[in-house]
Amino acid sequence: MKPLRLRGHHLLCVHGFRGMGYSPSFVEKMWEIVARIRDEHDDFPIEVVAALDEACLACPHHGETTCEAGPNSEAHVRSLDGNVIRHLGLEPGNVYWKSELIRRTAERVKPDDLDELCRNCSWLPYGVCKEGIANVRRGNVAQT
Repeated sequence: MKPLRLRGHHLLCVHGFRGMGYSPSFVEKMWEIVARIRDEHDDFPIEVVAALDEACLACPHHGETTCEAGPNSEAHVRSLDGNVIRHLGLEPGNVYWKSELIRRTAERVKPDDLDELCRNCSWLPYGVCKEGIANVRRGNVAQT
């Protein structure tokens, strides 16, 4: 089974995703990914990366190999990836089971950690990400 390729910060985004996004195609792709993550009966491998992933490829801002939303976008998203990957104790390029990533998120990430992990993320002020992490910590992955 081919692993789902997800960048570090998307490992947290999927728990708070509520349908906001950069374009209809991005939102559609994120809903596909989120549905798989939230399906408690589907455990599958995820390759954790600090680079473009399957969600990024549906975003109108992706370039050949980098985020091109703005002049500092690539550095910004890579810093978010690094923050999350380090916080979860992961190695970029390694493959993990979805269940392990959810367990690590529940154990290691508190909603207020997002203030630092996701600093300057445009979606953070909406509060949905913190709600999603709180749900994961309560064991409600499917209800986020």
